[in-house]
Amino acid sequence: MTIKLICLDADDTLWHNMRHFNATEEALVAMLQPFADDEVTRDRLIACETRNLKLYGYGAKGFTLSMIETAVELAGDNLSKSLVSDILAAGRTLLAHPVELFDDVLETLEALSHLGKVVLVTKGDLLHQESKLAASGLGELFSGIEIVSDKRPDTFTRIFAQYGVAADQAVMAGDSLRSDINPALEAGAWAAYIPQEGAWAHEMGRVPDDHPCFHMLDRLGDLPEWVRSI
Repeated sequence: MTIKLICLDADDTLWHNMRHFNATEEALVAMLQPFADDEVTRDRLIACETRNLKLYGYGAKGFTLSMIETAVELAGDNLSKSLVSDILAAGRTLLAHPVELFDDVLETLEALSHLGKVVLVTKGDLLHQESKLAASGLGELFSGIEIVSDKRPDTFTRIFAQYGVAADQAVMAGDSLRSDINPALEAGAWAAYIPQEGAWAHEMGRVPDDHPCFHMLDRLGDLPEWVRSI
């Protein structure tokens, strides 16, 4: 089998992301300690995020709105203007966090470019994803950039058709079972799972160990060797 298209996730695959969301969540927990136990705040925020995904989509802006909504639910009439201001400030800090690449990203992208077209497939807020890509300095290393609202099997089917490859000639690599791995496999592609610490519970899913097109990697730098082996 010859792989012609290599799709890569961005957040927590090429650069750190969840560490910044987790730090912002901890800041919210500290702000709301006068109104709720820490675990209550975390559980309420997760529930709020999940409920709001269909309205706000993925990304830091939707997360900030969910933090404010969580504060409204927990603080009630005691919610102050200063607390809302502090939450908005935490959201702005999240939107402006530095882009920190994982080890060997540049070398890995260079190696992958000799194996097929390399396309970035990431979801989230368009402006924020574009700004992170620009800050990363990686943009010119991709044959294409696809920023989508969500990743479903039909998303990958459309991308494969757009780049003129059959599904079994494509690989998707990323850190999310829910968004990167399982929908790509369902679309008929190969998939490389690169788990990261601190992953968002929403992105968890079943590890498809029994699938012949699935492989788990310790790090992104191992991807070129696996692609060559297909």
